[in-house]
Amino acid sequence: MSRDIRRTRTGKPVKAMAACGLMCVWMIGAAMTARAEGGLDMHTDYPGLAARAGDNVTFSIEFDNSGSACDASLSIQSMPEGWEGYISGGGNRISRVHVPSGTDSATASLQLDIPADAADGSYQVVLEARANDAVYDTLTLNLDVDQLEVSQGDFSSEYPEQEGAAGTTFSFNATLVNNSPEAQSYSLSAQAPEGWQVAFQPSGETTQVASIELESAASQGLEITVTPPNNVEAGQYTIPCSAVSAGETLDMELSVTVTESYSLDLSTPNGLLSFSTHANEESDVTLSITNNSNVAIQNVNLTSSAPTDWNVSFDTPTIDVIEAGATVEVTAHVTPSDQALTGDYVVTMTANASQVSDSAEFRVAVETSMVWGFVAVVVIVALLAGIGYVFRKYGRR
Repeated sequence: MSRDIRRTRTGKPVKAMAACGLMCVWMIGAAMTARAEGGLDMHTDYPGLAARAGDNVTFSIEFDNSGSACDASLSIQSMPEGWEGYISGGGNRISRVHVPSGTDSATASLQLDIPADAADGSYQVVLEARANDAVYDTLTLNLDVDQLEVSQGDFSSEYPEQEGAAGTTFSFNATLVNNSPEAQSYSLSAQAPEGWQVAFQPSGETTQVASIELESAASQGLEITVTPPNNVEAGQYTIPCSAVSAGETLDMELSVTVTESYSLDLSTPNGLLSFSTHANEESDVTLSITNNSNVAIQNVNLTSSAPTDWNVSFDTPTIDVIEAGATVEVTAHVTPSDQALTGDYVVTMTANASQVSDSAEFRVAVETSMVWGFVAVVVIVALLAGIGYVFRKYGRR
């Protein structure tokens, strides 16, 4: 034969095989060219995270481009049902990103909201960046949702409940733990009722702090002092405390039970505990009875102790109730004996309830009545007139 057509073992001509080989090489080269032109790479340093139901999770996304600069459309291709998320950049939601060529890269963030009722398990979120049909990339993110996050820190107190009277300073020993793989700066705060004071101090130190730095896998003891107002009402109070860092918020609740305390003060509106009067003359004194307790005081009785034959009475001998922190004014009527001589006397007045009492001593100055002074003048004048008369009548003899 003039043409030697060699066949392979399969019976196909060698030329057909050669043609097929050339076609395959061309196709592979074309594919390699498309991949080289595409060159878009979307990636993140941590494509797998552990989280809890209800958490807000942020992924930092970077874009590299070994081909020509391009604008890539961004989208979330798939996400678990009920989850919410969006891509952001520069503080705004974005739908496209410009990816320069070469060593420069572009960045964006994926914000994910995990539902509070999400069941424990592994979930995936798929992102896509596409410049055109030949230039695109996808990124699969994995989230392990568990009730307890592996890297979650801890902020707790061994004895978070205490009890004491008003005016007591409560001291709690707490521990702050950083379980994250990086150092964290925690801001410390407390939400106490109005008028309360809360202070944080590192254990063994006297300086109050508002924040504290913790290395990875480190812990710090804290002394938390809680001081309620002196007149705080009796009852149970909750003080939420927080340690907040860039990566997590740790919460703890302290409980303070303020017991009943009683204090009563008897005085006058101006604080003066003395007055002047005359024998058998009634004088009025205004008394101030202040309830410095943290509970109301009922049935406050007013009594007195005075010299013999003196009379002391009150316009309100029994006060039904004095609320916590309130002041009630009562008028006392003091009448010295008609035989009282000029001088200083002591009258004690007492406010007494079943739980508490208080007394005040008043210095009472009894002065000579003007009537008796006038009578004395009249007697002296009469006496002088009588002596004068005697001298005139009998002086010549």
